[in-house]
Amino acid sequence: MGFWESFDRYAEEYDVWYEKYKLAYESELLALKTFLAENPEKLKALEIGAGTGRFASALGVGLGLEPARAMAILAKQRRLEVMLGVAEFLPFKREKLDLVLIVTTLAFFKNPNQALRGALRVLKPGGQILAGILDRDSPQGHCLESGTKKGSFSSKAHFFSTAELSTYLLEVGFETLEVC
Repeated sequence: MGFWESFDRYAEEYDVWYEKYKLAYESELLALKTFLAENPEKLKALEIGAGTGRFASALGVGLGLEPARAMAILAKQRRLEVMLGVAEFLPFKREKLDLVLIVTTLAFFKNPNQALRGALRVLKPGGQILAGILDRDSPQGHCLESGTKKGSFSSKAHFFSTAELSTYLLEVGFETLEVC
Protein backbone atom coordinates (compact mmCIF):
# COMPACT_ATOMS: atom_id res chain seq x y z
CA MET A 1 0.00 0.00 0.00
CA GLY A 2 1.05 3.58 -0.60
CA PHE A 3 1.69 6.28 1.95
CA TRP A 4 -1.90 7.45 1.42
CA GLU A 5 -3.33 4.29 3.02
CA SER A 6 -4.67 6.19 6.04
CA PHE A 7 -6.43 8.67 3.73
CA ASP A 8 -8.19 5.76 2.03
CA ARG A 9 -9.10 4.20 5.36
CA TYR A 10 -10.26 7.38 7.10
CA ALA A 11 -11.67 9.48 4.25
CA GLU A 12 -14.99 10.16 6.02
CA GLU A 13 -13.28 11.17 9.28
CA TYR A 14 -10.91 13.41 7.33
CA ASP A 15 -13.81 15.15 5.62
CA VAL A 16 -15.67 15.71 8.90
CA TRP A 17 -12.68 17.70 10.22
CA TYR A 18 -13.68 20.57 7.91
CA GLU A 19 -17.10 20.78 9.53
CA LYS A 20 -15.75 20.42 13.06
CA TYR A 21 -13.13 23.15 12.50
CA LYS A 22 -15.10 25.27 10.06
CA LEU A 23 -13.45 28.56 11.05
CA ALA A 24 -9.97 27.13 10.44
CA TYR A 25 -11.07 25.83 7.05
CA GLU A 26 -12.67 29.15 6.12
CA SER A 27 -9.54 31.06 7.12
CA GLU A 28 -7.45 28.75 4.91
CA LEU A 29 -9.84 29.38 2.01
CA LEU A 30 -9.63 33.13 2.56
CA ALA A 31 -5.82 33.06 2.51
CA LEU A 32 -5.80 31.04 -0.73
CA LYS A 33 -8.40 33.28 -2.38
CA THR A 34 -6.14 36.32 -1.98
CA PHE A 35 -3.87 34.82 -4.65
CA LEU A 36 -6.49 33.60 -7.12
CA ALA A 37 -7.64 35.27 -10.30
CA GLU A 38 -11.17 36.67 -10.17
CA ASN A 39 -12.71 33.78 -12.10
CA PRO A 40 -10.63 30.66 -11.39
CA GLU A 41 -13.37 28.45 -12.85
CA LYS A 42 -12.42 29.85 -16.28
CA LEU A 43 -8.84 28.60 -15.89
CA LYS A 44 -7.56 25.15 -16.75
CA ALA A 45 -6.77 24.33 -13.13
CA LEU A 46 -5.76 21.24 -11.17
CA GLU A 47 -5.58 20.49 -7.47
CA ILE A 48 -2.86 17.97 -6.70
CA GLY A 49 -3.86 15.87 -3.72
CA ALA A 50 -7.47 16.96 -4.04
CA GLY A 51 -8.58 14.86 -1.09
CA THR A 52 -12.34 15.08 -0.68
CA GLY A 53 -12.55 18.10 -2.96
CA ARG A 54 -13.25 20.69 -0.31
CA PHE A 55 -10.68 23.22 -1.51
CA ALA A 56 -11.01 22.64 -5.25
CA SER A 57 -14.80 22.94 -5.21
CA ALA A 58 -14.77 26.04 -3.00
CA LEU A 59 -12.10 27.73 -5.13
CA GLY A 60 -13.56 26.97 -8.56
CA VAL A 61 -10.97 24.36 -9.53
CA GLY A 62 -12.66 21.65 -11.58
CA LEU A 63 -9.98 18.97 -11.83
CA GLY A 64 -8.26 16.98 -9.11
CA LEU A 65 -5.51 14.40 -8.84
CA GLU A 66 -5.79 12.10 -5.83
CA PRO A 67 -4.07 8.81 -4.91
CA ALA A 68 -6.66 7.66 -2.34
CA ARG A 69 -9.69 6.11 -4.01
CA ALA A 70 -12.04 6.75 -1.04
CA MET A 71 -11.10 10.43 -1.03
CA ALA A 72 -11.62 10.65 -4.80
CA ILE A 73 -15.12 9.22 -4.42
CA LEU A 74 -16.03 11.98 -1.96
CA ALA A 75 -14.46 14.62 -4.22
CA LYS A 76 -16.57 13.40 -7.14
CA GLN A 77 -19.66 13.96 -4.98
CA ARG A 78 -18.59 17.61 -4.89
CA ARG A 79 -18.66 17.62 -8.70
CA LEU A 80 -14.88 17.53 -9.05
CA GLU A 81 -13.46 15.61 -12.00
CA VAL A 82 -10.89 13.38 -10.31
CA MET A 83 -8.06 11.32 -11.72
CA LEU A 84 -6.32 8.72 -9.60
CA GLY A 85 -2.59 9.39 -9.44
CA VAL A 86 0.30 10.87 -7.50
CA ALA A 87 1.99 14.26 -7.62
CA GLU A 88 5.35 12.90 -8.72
CA PHE A 89 3.93 11.57 -12.00
CA LEU A 90 1.47 14.14 -13.34
CA PRO A 91 -0.49 12.74 -16.29
CA PHE A 92 -0.42 15.96 -18.31
CA LYS A 93 1.59 17.25 -21.25
CA ARG A 94 3.85 20.28 -20.97
CA GLU A 95 2.24 23.69 -20.57
CA LYS A 96 -1.39 22.56 -20.34
CA LEU A 97 -2.56 24.19 -17.11
CA ASP A 98 -3.07 27.77 -15.93
CA LEU A 99 -3.10 26.93 -12.23
CA VAL A 100 -1.84 24.13 -9.99
CA LEU A 101 -3.25 24.11 -6.46
CA ILE A 102 -1.57 22.16 -3.67
CA VAL A 103 -3.17 22.50 -0.22
CA THR A 104 -1.51 20.81 2.77
CA THR A 105 -0.61 17.76 0.69
CA LEU A 106 2.98 18.77 -0.03
CA ALA A 107 3.84 17.35 3.40
CA PHE A 108 2.78 13.90 2.16
CA PHE A 109 4.56 13.80 -1.21
CA LYS A 110 7.12 11.05 -1.50
CA ASN A 111 9.42 13.32 -3.54
CA PRO A 112 8.42 17.00 -3.17
CA ASN A 113 11.11 18.25 -5.58
CA GLN A 114 9.95 15.91 -8.32
CA ALA A 115 6.33 16.93 -7.71
CA LEU A 116 7.16 20.64 -7.87
CA ARG A 117 9.20 20.15 -11.06
CA GLY A 118 6.22 18.31 -12.54
CA ALA A 119 3.90 21.16 -11.54
CA LEU A 120 6.20 23.64 -13.27
CA ARG A 121 6.33 21.42 -16.37
CA VAL A 122 2.55 21.30 -16.79
CA LEU A 123 1.99 25.01 -16.21
CA LYS A 124 1.59 27.31 -19.20
CA PRO A 125 3.97 30.28 -19.38
CA GLY A 126 2.69 32.76 -16.81
CA GLY A 127 0.84 29.97 -14.99
CA GLN A 128 0.53 29.92 -11.24
CA ILE A 129 1.18 27.42 -8.48
CA LEU A 130 -0.75 28.07 -5.30
CA ALA A 131 0.59 26.09 -2.37
CA GLY A 132 -1.05 26.15 1.05
CA ILE A 133 1.03 24.55 3.79
CA LEU A 134 0.94 23.98 7.50
CA ASP A 135 4.15 25.83 8.34
CA ARG A 136 6.48 23.67 10.42
CA ASP A 137 7.57 26.83 12.28
CA SER A 138 4.02 27.70 13.34
CA PRO A 139 2.67 26.70 16.78
CA GLN A 140 0.54 23.95 15.17
CA GLY A 141 3.51 22.81 13.09
CA HIS A 142 5.75 22.61 16.17
CA CYS A 143 3.10 20.57 17.94
CA LEU A 144 2.74 18.09 15.07
CA GLU A 145 6.47 17.82 14.40
CA SER A 146 7.18 17.15 18.08
CA GLY A 147 4.96 14.09 17.97
CA THR A 148 2.67 15.21 20.75
CA LYS A 149 -0.35 15.20 18.44
CA LYS A 150 0.46 12.54 15.89
CA GLY A 151 -2.72 11.35 14.26
CA SER A 152 -3.92 9.11 11.46
CA PHE A 153 -2.81 11.60 8.85
CA SER A 154 0.08 13.59 10.27
CA SER A 155 2.16 10.61 11.40
CA LYS A 156 3.64 10.21 7.90
CA ALA A 157 3.89 13.90 7.08
CA HIS A 158 7.01 16.01 6.62
CA PHE A 159 5.97 19.59 7.19
CA PHE A 160 7.92 22.40 5.54
CA SER A 161 8.67 25.86 6.80
CA THR A 162 7.71 28.75 4.58
CA ALA A 163 11.39 29.52 4.00
CA GLU A 164 12.14 25.91 3.06
CA LEU A 165 9.26 25.75 0.58
CA SER A 166 10.25 29.09 -0.92
CA THR A 167 13.77 27.74 -1.47
CA TYR A 168 12.41 24.59 -3.17
CA LEU A 169 10.16 26.63 -5.45
CA LEU A 170 13.01 28.92 -6.51
CA GLU A 171 15.35 25.94 -7.05
CA VAL A 172 12.94 24.19 -9.42
CA GLY A 173 12.38 27.34 -11.48
CA PHE A 174 9.48 29.34 -10.10
CA GLU A 175 10.36 33.02 -10.28
CA THR A 176 7.93 35.21 -8.36
CA LEU A 177 6.89 34.18 -4.86
CA GLU A 178 4.26 35.76 -2.64
CA VAL A 179 3.58 34.60 0.89
CA CYS A 180 0.51 35.01 3.07
